[in-house]
Amino acid sequence: MANIISGSECKMERAIQQKRYITLGIGTPLRMDTYDTWLLLQNKTYNQTFITKMNNKLITVTSPLLPDINELQDMLKEIWASKWITNMGSFHKQLEKELAEYLKVPYISLFTNGTLPLITALQPLRITGEVITTPYSFVATTHSLWWNGIKPVFVDIDLKTGNIDPNKIEMAITPYTTAIMPVHVYGKPCDTKAIQEIADKYGLKIIYDAAHAFGVEVNGESILNAGDMSTLSFHATKVYNTIEGGALVMHDEKMKKRIDYLKNFGFANETTVVAPGINSKIDEVRAAYGILNLRQVDAAIEARHQVAIKYREALRYVEGITFFDDMPGVRHNYSYFPIFVDADKYGMTRDELYFKMKEQNILGRRYFYPLISTFTTYRGLESAKPGNLPQAHKMADEVICLPMHHALTEEDIQRILCCITNKY
Repeated sequence: MANIISGSECKMERAIQQKRYITLGIGTPLRMDTYDTWLLLQNKTYNQTFITKMNNKLITVTSPLLPDINELQDMLKEIWASKWITNMGSFHKQLEKELAEYLKVPYISLFTNGTLPLITALQPLRITGEVITTPYSFVATTHSLWWNGIKPVFVDIDLKTGNIDPNKIEMAITPYTTAIMPVHVYGKPCDTKAIQEIADKYGLKIIYDAAHAFGVEVNGESILNAGDMSTLSFHATKVYNTIEGGALVMHDEKMKKRIDYLKNFGFANETTVVAPGINSKIDEVRAAYGILNLRQVDAAIEARHQVAIKYREALRYVEGITFFDDMPGVRHNYSYFPIFVDADKYGMTRDELYFKMKEQNILGRRYFYPLISTFTTYRGLESAKPGNLPQAHKMADEVICLPMHHALTEEDIQRILCCITNKY
C-alpha cells in the first residue's frame, strides 16, 4: 500500500511512525500508529477506491462469539448419550458453578433468556406499585415492570455515563415506590453507592439490569454484587452468549433456592409446588455452548478492547464526534462503542451519518433510540414527558453505536473510520 504515496511524502511517514499528530483533509488532528491507516484516511482518491472495492462486504454492528464446533460436537455426544436434555442437568450445574467463579458472585441462576430474570426478580422481592427506572435502555427493562402490573417512573440520565442520574431519583419517590431498577448502560457502572444510599434511606429494593455488564468490575469487585439482585443477558449479540440465555445474580442461598423454584413452575420437589412459577430453564445444549464460550470470552473482550483503542485514537480530535473513555478503576467489557454526533460541529446530523454508513454497508445502531418513554405503552405517563427527560432525549438523538466485536479486521476498522472522518 505504501507505494501509492510519492517520495515527497516521506516526511509525513516518519511523523506517523513517531506517533505524531497529523492533519486530515478536513483539518482534524489525528494520531495514528501506522502509515497505512494514515493513507486510508488522508488520500481521498484511495478512499473512494477502497470504498468501491469493499462496499460489497457487510460490516455488522455485532457478531456472535462462537465456540469451536468440534468441541461442541463432543459435548453434544455426551448429551445425546445421557438423554438428559433439559431440567437442570450436569452441564447446567457446571455452567452455573463456572459462571459464579468467573463473575465473582456468590450465587447465580441460569435462564433461557435475559428478559425472564427481570420479570422473575420482581416476584420474591415483592415489588409492587411504582419502580423508578431509566428511559434510556432496551425495552425489556420497562416491559418486565409492565408485565408484573408495576408502574414505571422515568427519571433522567447523566450524560457522562448514560446511566440513571442518582440526583433525580429522590425527587421521583412517592408513597407507592417500592424499588429502583437502574441499568449499567453500555456496561458502564452506575453510581451504585449513591443509589444504595437512597434505597436504604427510603427502604427500597434495587434490581440492576446488567445485560451489558458481563464481567465488569470496579476496583476488583464485580458490579453484579451491587443492589439486591442483578440480571444478565446471554443473547447472541452480547459479549458472552449462550445463543439465547440469561441469568439472575443473588446474594444468599435462600434466595437462590426461591429463584430456582420460580423458574421451574414453583416445584420444590416431585409433588410440592411452593410458588406460581414459570418455565424459564436453560437447556443442556445451550449450557454446553456456554461452557465453551466462557473459556474464550477473555480473549474476545481483549479483542474488543483493541478495537476501542483504535476508534478512540482516530476519532478523539474529530470535531463534533464524542465518545466515552474508560472509567478509572473499572474493568470494562467493551460491549458497545457509542459515538455522539453534534450536528452543528460535525456538519452532518446523526441520522445522516447513520444512513451514510448504511449506504456503504456499515451497520451502526442508534442504541437507544427512540427512548422507551416515547413508546405507545408509556408515553402517557407523567414521568415520560420530554420536558422531564432532556438529557435522555439529547443522548438518544445523537447516538450511533459503531460496529464492535471480536471479529472486526483491521480493514473493517479503517473502512469505518474512513466513513466517519471523510464527510462527503
